[in-house]
Amino acid sequence: MLADPAFLRLWGAGGLTNSMRWVEMLVSGLFAFELTGSAFAVSLVLMSRALPMLTAGALSGAVAESLDRKKLLMAGQATTAAGAIIIAMLAATGGLALWHLFLNGMLGGLVWTNELATRRRMVAEAAGPHRIVQAVAFDTMTGSTTRMVGPLVGGVFYQTVGVAAAYGIAALLYVCALLLVAGVEHRQERRILMPRRLVSDVMQAVRIALAHPSLRLVLGVTVAMNVFGFSYTAVLPAFGAIAFEANPAEIGLLAAAEPFGALLAGLALALRRGAPPGRMAIAIGSAGFLVVLALAALAPGLWQAAALLMLGGIGTAAFASLQTGLVMMEAPIEARSRILGLTTTCIGMGPVGVLVVGALADGFGPRAAIAGMAVAGLAALAAVLSVTRR
Repeated sequence: MLADPAFLRLWGAGGLTNSMRWVEMLVSGLFAFELTGSAFAVSLVLMSRALPMLTAGALSGAVAESLDRKKLLMAGQATTAAGAIIIAMLAATGGLALWHLFLNGMLGGLVWTNELATRRRMVAEAAGPHRIVQAVAFDTMTGSTTRMVGPLVGGVFYQTVGVAAAYGIAALLYVCALLLVAGVEHRQERRILMPRRLVSDVMQAVRIALAHPSLRLVLGVTVAMNVFGFSYTAVLPAFGAIAFEANPAEIGLLAAAEPFGALLAGLALALRRGAPPGRMAIAIGSAGFLVVLALAALAPGLWQAAALLMLGGIGTAAFASLQTGLVMMEAPIEARSRILGLTTTCIGMGPVGVLVVGALADGFGPRAAIAGMAVAGLAALAAVLSVTRR
């Protein structure tokens, strides 16, 4: 796959943009907690990045079937670079406020809504139909690497060079990613863009997804994981500081633990031979992560919590690989971008969990908040499996 220039460029661009996205998220979360001392304030800032996915995710999939996916991807990279430059300038002049980070998060989230329907679909298509699972697993493994490296780098940046330099570096790497995508040779069959039909196109995709057990499972598990599982990252700065008295670099290490486990598991999936994993693998992996997350929240020390989260990364790797892989393998080709857009909408349900876990952390402490959400996630996952089996 790496011998294919288009795959290599798209993979490299994803690695750069995702790394800087996680740098931005940790730096903005640390800044918000230092300024306010409130876990809920941190969750509000981080929620802004997921909110557009809920409101615009499904429509972005329909648009990506009509407009040039390469141009959409490049426009998004240019937009995130401009936002990072503005935040860097505000931080350098001492004028940075929480609402600036909130708006920049909204902007980044709007760009992120196209990730599955544009770049991730282009990655799978560049690899070819017989290597979809391996390509998505490899790209997911890279995404896990960025989720590991990004928080580590973000914590070090915040502690050493500050907010302005961190966002300045992010802007530079967003531009590098744009240049990589610019060199990709891309062709696609496009539907005629008819704005008045966008809603009906989305509803057609909903009917297709609900009629297919595997696609139903993907959408349901995605909601459960993003509301109850991944929302723990919103209070991670408060969790590390309150539970373990950790400094920013140690909080970055804690944030990197689960992605490191996902990196190792993703590599195993990418190198795996034979038939692709079945649809139950996504449910088993997700349930395993939620169990480990509850245990990590109650761990007595930072290193024990980090080790448990690393183990949980095995489950998130299975979830992330099959989330896209099942859609690319089983959805009708003419509706894939729209169903990936629906998946993005389900990811966008995350702000609900972010707000709840932030409020619970302020009221009962981060430990109880994370553990309680993980247990609720297991209950939600059981309900999804019950509906899918019918």
